[in-house]
Amino acid sequence: MTLHCATAVVQRLDNAASAYCTFNPGCSVGEDITDSQPGNSAVADKGAPAPASLFQPPRRPGLGTVGKPIRLLANHFQVQIPKIDVYHYDIDIKPEKRPRRVNREVVDTMVRHFKMQIFGDRQPGYDGKRNMYTAHPLPIGRDRVDLEVTLPGEGKDQTFKVSLQWVSVVSLQMLLEALSGHLNEVPEDSVQALDVITRHLPSMRFPLQLENGQAMECTVAQYFKQKYNLQLKYPHLPCLQVGQEQKHTYLPLEVCNIVAGQRCIKKLTDNQTSTMIKATARSAPDRQEEISRLVKSNSMVGGPDPYLKEFGIVVHNDMTEVTGRVLPAPMLQYGGRVSTDTGRDCGRNKTVATPNQGVWDMRGKQFYAGIEIKVWAVACFAPQKQCREDLLKSFTDQLRKISKDAGMPIQGQPCFCKYAQGADSVEPMFKHLKMSYVGLQLIVVILPGKTPVYAEVKRVGDTLLGMATQCVQVKNVVKTSPQTLSNLCLKINAKLGGINNVLVPHQRPSVFQQPVIFLGADVTHPPAGDGKKPSIAAVVGSMDGHPSRYCATVRVQTSRQDMSQEQLFSQEVIQDLTNMVRELLIQFYKSTRFKPTRIIYYRGGVSEGQMKQVAWPELIAIRKACISLEEDYRPGITYIVVQKRHHTRLFCSDKAERGTSRPSHYHVLWDDNCFTADELQLLTYQLCHTYVRCTRSVSIPAPAYYARLVAFRARYHLVDKDHDSAEGSHVSGQSNGRDPSALAKAVQIHYDTQHTIIGSSPFDVVVVVIVVVNVVAYRDEIFLRTAAEKASCIVTSATSGIDFGC
Repeated sequence: MTLHCATAVVQRLDNAASAYCTFNPGCSVGEDITDSQPGNSAVADKGAPAPASLFQPPRRPGLGTVGKPIRLLANHFQVQIPKIDVYHYDIDIKPEKRPRRVNREVVDTMVRHFKMQIFGDRQPGYDGKRNMYTAHPLPIGRDRVDLEVTLPGEGKDQTFKVSLQWVSVVSLQMLLEALSGHLNEVPEDSVQALDVITRHLPSMRFPLQLENGQAMECTVAQYFKQKYNLQLKYPHLPCLQVGQEQKHTYLPLEVCNIVAGQRCIKKLTDNQTSTMIKATARSAPDRQEEISRLVKSNSMVGGPDPYLKEFGIVVHNDMTEVTGRVLPAPMLQYGGRVSTDTGRDCGRNKTVATPNQGVWDMRGKQFYAGIEIKVWAVACFAPQKQCREDLLKSFTDQLRKISKDAGMPIQGQPCFCKYAQGADSVEPMFKHLKMSYVGLQLIVVILPGKTPVYAEVKRVGDTLLGMATQCVQVKNVVKTSPQTLSNLCLKINAKLGGINNVLVPHQRPSVFQQPVIFLGADVTHPPAGDGKKPSIAAVVGSMDGHPSRYCATVRVQTSRQDMSQEQLFSQEVIQDLTNMVRELLIQFYKSTRFKPTRIIYYRGGVSEGQMKQVAWPELIAIRKACISLEEDYRPGITYIVVQKRHHTRLFCSDKAERGTSRPSHYHVLWDDNCFTADELQLLTYQLCHTYVRCTRSVSIPAPAYYARLVAFRARYHLVDKDHDSAEGSHVSGQSNGRDPSALAKAVQIHYDTQHTIIGSSPFDVVVVVIVVVNVVAYRDEIFLRTAAEKASCIVTSATSGIDFGC
């Protein structure tokens, strides 16, 4: 399949979206974008979407050439796969619903017991459920064969009835052709067969240190037989590691008893997570050496894997060498202007920062558009003994000094600075501040640590009163540092509608020459095992041409308990995406007076197995959002999935604090805009430098990052006051009984904030404001809005600071 140009490519999406509107009279086609209201459209994402078989991702438009070539090693190992057919058989074991380890014992016994009649010298691969693969056909044809297998048990033997039947012939050659680019789709049956074969051999070996200092390899079962003359009944089960970590003491599950009354931990606390990261982090050389050692040792233990040998599969011991390219770092512009309440611009000399190894320094630079803060307050929830008044005074003085240097002047001392205790005092205190101090811009909240106060501050500030809040840990007040204060200024300026920095206009990709909107989307789910709590879907969209400011929409999605089996499979799809994108498009027009001619959509949280099921309905939803505004409005859509949850290790664009960075994996699933590889790679790389909360590149583009943070922020608005703020993903027990409308109301932001942001958008660091002067940088022109237009200019600060130019 060749990469189609925009007109041809969008036809299938247009047909699907138009067909939806044809059979849904409520679809408001033909409305003018200036008059459309978010609530007027009856367009919804329900209904039968076009079959996913119509969806075909585009071919790669060639390889990129920009940047300096560099040789890299990937933790991937070459696998030689023969061009053979393998034979797939269905295994039905009764009684059913047995653990995998029991099924494996049954099949292993069956293969040995019926060796002469059926299996011969074959070494079948088995997944522990219903799938078995052999390198040669079994002498049973396509008939169903019923066998009886007996396993020795305690007291009496266990008898199982096993049905064996041919399913299909799986071609490994098809997999090779797909990997070489001759097939559009990777055959899933071939991948499954290869996965089952390579995983079949139990990896239960561990190094045993002998008394003479030498080491040998043996299984846990062999060790217990030799050492204690104990024959393990369940040798395929994993082991428990006990005692001190460095001693590597492993015990089989069947020789252990669990002490009653122990607390079950389902979610790590922040401290536990931090400890885990520190313990598992490895430098790049150490990680490379450890992986290479493990691969080589596994291939030497007991000779080659007999199951891989049976199928003619060979795994090489050396890491794969690949050629990468170091892309040129984008230049970031600082020192634009200071916006005051009177609309007066305070000019400054513009300065430019060039990242080095993903990091740049803001010393000697000022924000591109700093906000002047005249009315602000401090609320201290830490004990007075822990945070004395003189320490508070010192902290506020240093914050004012750093903020002035950064181009965000804080005028005067806080109008309010008092102590408080407990989450219950948050709401009355904030209401008092709002009523007593006209024009209050910011509340700085001092927290004693992890406390329910944090979630309550965000709930009251975001959803109840519409006030900007900035939380600070008391340890950072007692012991301040310029770096910490600078980071606070980054967040505060963005929350209040300022712009920290922007990409230098003349170095930006050509896509910025026309109006373009960048969308980021993500869905967060409740913890595993909890089917009552809802999923949260968030979509953010850029609102200017830098891009620096973003607007966000958020929805509470159906809980897993309320979903059918088919819906569970595709629960990652954003259910109300049509209306969410529609709101963002309207907001973009109000902010810029332009209709975006291109939509660049970065989607996070989608695994490879979900891509087809997610991408096609969401593409239709985006197209429906456009058609619902104007019948002939069809901007080019580029749909990109951003993956971080994988095991590949390479050097990447973000600067990691510890260990080896995990590079992001991008899948271009749709591209009306006909981007070249260089164009899309440079664009994505530059967006990684526009994250507002820090002066370093991040590992995924800012829109995708903000969507993820917005979705997580929404969960704080559903948290009980009594819950620790570390349990931000824990929805209160009372919320489990709420209906969808009540849940949606819980994450609805305050009315005052809705004047500056579409829909319900709960985000921490994101507060939206009306900007006095709105600058739109398209076609190298600057458009200054009139006073009448200023009132409708909507700008947001998304998670951790929106306004995004970092």
